[in-house]
Amino acid sequence: KWPQRQPQNQRQSLSQSPSQRQSLSQKRKDIQKKRQNKDLVELQALIDAHFEHRKKEEEELIALKERIEKRRAERAEQNRIRSEKEKERAARREEERLKREEADAKKKADEDAKKKSALSSMGSNYSSHLQKADSKRGGKKETEREKKKKILAGRRKALNIDHLNEEKLKEKAKELHEWMQTLESEKFDHIERLKRQKYEVTTLRKRVEELSKFSKKGKTVRRK
Repeated sequence: KWPQRQPQNQRQSLSQSPSQRQSLSQKRKDIQKKRQNKDLVELQALIDAHFEHRKKEEEELIALKERIEKRRAERAEQNRIRSEKEKERAARREEERLKREEADAKKKADEDAKKKSALSSMGSNYSSHLQKADSKRGGKKETEREKKKKILAGRRKALNIDHLNEEKLKEKAKELHEWMQTLESEKFDHIERLKRQKYEVTTLRKRVEELSKFSKKGKTVRRK
């Protein structure tokens, strides 16, 4: 039988001395250690790169959050300013509306006061006119004058217009105008009637005087 062949390394190790084998083993350990150190360095570099990348991402995320918060705060400030401006505009519009309403109310009150004053003046003037007409007829009997005063007092209406609005004042003015026209018409009829009565009385008086003259002449002739 052929002798069993041993591996080359084993053959070399058998042919080497113990010091050589120890040196070779040390070299192998050094190479292995260098490889491990290299692997550790590469791994550490990968870890550092990973953490650096993660740190950068976190910084970018923080910066993004800050930008978002800043933009949100800016929008909130813009909304606040816009809301305040809108409130100011609404307040100005309300103030202007109140001023217009106050001016319109004052204008309307002034117009109503002028109309009431005009109507009161019309009533006073008409009363004064009636009083003057009564004073001109002072030669008539007292009983007739008192009677006419009573009739006019019954026809004279109290002018109560303080509570009336613009429409009611217009209606009141129209009513007074129609009433004055009626009174003027009655006054004209009364004057014409007085004229006719005066004419009739004058005519009758002349006839009586003429008859009296004729009767006196007849008596004188009979006496002769």
